[in-house]
Amino acid sequence: MPRWWSQRIGAQVDGSIPAGITLGLVYGFLFTVLPLAVVVWAARKRRSWKAYLAFAVAAVLLALPNLFTLGIVLGRGNAAHAGERTLDVEAPGFRGATLAGAIIAALFVLGVQYLLVSRRRARDELERSRAPVERPPAHEGEP
Repeated sequence: MPRWWSQRIGAQVDGSIPAGITLGLVYGFLFTVLPLAVVVWAARKRRSWKAYLAFAVAAVLLALPNLFTLGIVLGRGNAAHAGERTLDVEAPGFRGATLAGAIIAALFVLGVQYLLVSRRRARDELERSRAPVERPPAHEGEP
């Protein structure tokens, strides 16, 4: 699998450093943000275990391109080493740019989540501040 993946990427990049960096950034970002979005969406409300399993499978499938690249980088077998050599020659800059794209995507998802949560809290706080204040009942004899 690592050899096949490196050949597919090598054919797309064709030895161009700018193309390797661009494709790596796009693959790293896209195939990190999509699985994370699926996971965040799945976690928004309670679901059955079958639904969680389906979301997990979808997230892994969406992350496969990054997982293939990670397999080449971390792999110890002959196919992984052949994949590394292929990427070095035919797709320079791809591996590092993929990592950068994945980091950018993770920070992006965290930032969007932070904004959504902070806006929800601010909206709830505003609604609480606009709600009529309940006064305690007056005691008899008091004005």
